[in-house]
Amino acid sequence: MTCHCSGSGEPTRPAQEVRGQLPTPDPEALRRSETLLDQLRAEIGRDGWMSFERYMDRVLYTPGLGYYAAGNPKFGPAGDFVTAPERGPLFARALAHQLMQVMAASAANILEVGPGSGALAADLLVALAELGCVPEHYALLEVSSSLRDRQAQRIAARAPESMARVSWLDRLPERWSGLVIANEVVDAMPVARLHWREDGLYEQGVVCDASGRLLASDRLADARLVAAARGIDVPVPYLSEVGRIGRAWVGEWGHRLERGALFIVDYGFPHHEYYHPQRAGGTLMCHYRHVAHADPFLYPGLCDITAHVDFSALAAAGHAAGLDVIGYTSQAQFLLQCGLLEHVDLALQRDPIGAAKAGAEANMLISPAEMGELFKVIAFGRGIDTPLIGFMRGDRTHTL
Repeated sequence: MTCHCSGSGEPTRPAQEVRGQLPTPDPEALRRSETLLDQLRAEIGRDGWMSFERYMDRVLYTPGLGYYAAGNPKFGPAGDFVTAPERGPLFARALAHQLMQVMAASAANILEVGPGSGALAADLLVALAELGCVPEHYALLEVSSSLRDRQAQRIAARAPESMARVSWLDRLPERWSGLVIANEVVDAMPVARLHWREDGLYEQGVVCDASGRLLASDRLADARLVAAARGIDVPVPYLSEVGRIGRAWVGEWGHRLERGALFIVDYGFPHHEYYHPQRAGGTLMCHYRHVAHADPFLYPGLCDITAHVDFSALAAAGHAAGLDVIGYTSQAQFLLQCGLLEHVDLALQRDPIGAAKAGAEANMLISPAEMGELFKVIAFGRGIDTPLIGFMRGDRTHTL
């Protein structure tokens, strides 16, 4: 895998093909996974069924045991996937030009949600300093103490002069002016799984068999899910996801963002592509040690679980919350308009031999066969009247 998606590199494999090929977790990791599995069995046993949305939340975020709440490596060669900022500084250098424009129109504050290893924060602080536009405040919203430590070390090593401007949050701020960045965050928010069948709409959940093995199981969808699925027209049978939590998260910014912009960078589609007739198995993916697979019950707490983003649903949620949708396009189009290739040229001038690395990084970011087309950028704003440089050409807002 070359990025945190199955749109590049190795395709998602059926679970039965993967189990025997995955590296065996170390004994401590297996112990944590078994502890979490015991907790899941106990919770399922109380009602006999757990929604997939609840299951995904537990396996990703249970304190000390969930994928994002434990200390196991996640990013880079030693982890399970590689995000764009992990590949090098080009992503941040291009993005910095867009952030500079928005800070000038709002406030010199940046909040990064789900900052991972700290690579994007460190590179952005360096790039903005070179542009003479260092933010007054760079906040990182991170709940994992182990990741906070890693982020602090990365920023201190890369941008020590900016450390005094950096702080960490464990919840959304009540009010915010400036920028909010969420790179590969919404895909990791729990989703409900819906099963359109001949006899009605069902919600897929999780049960235990007699041996304690976790299995998928359907029950009739309740009124809230039926309402959330209204307007989705698919053939029957059809299995897919609805990201209610992602929608609600975007809606929260309608109450909290006073002036500025929220940028979401993630992999996904507009509504009509998300629920395409040929995508009848949904978009759910799991990752373990750079292998994508399709079994969300394998090694609970050790595998990442993600779903592609329905950008039309996010746009509707933002609009309903009073935010403007100020741009939507592919990652390639956005980065090119923010000057990505100019930074490749600069790398060539500075170090002709080392420029090959920058070229490879740029190809990964903008190639349609890699991240360029599957990944999208959507921006929500309030009080931003200037057209944003990242969306000056090729804006696709009309497709949402």
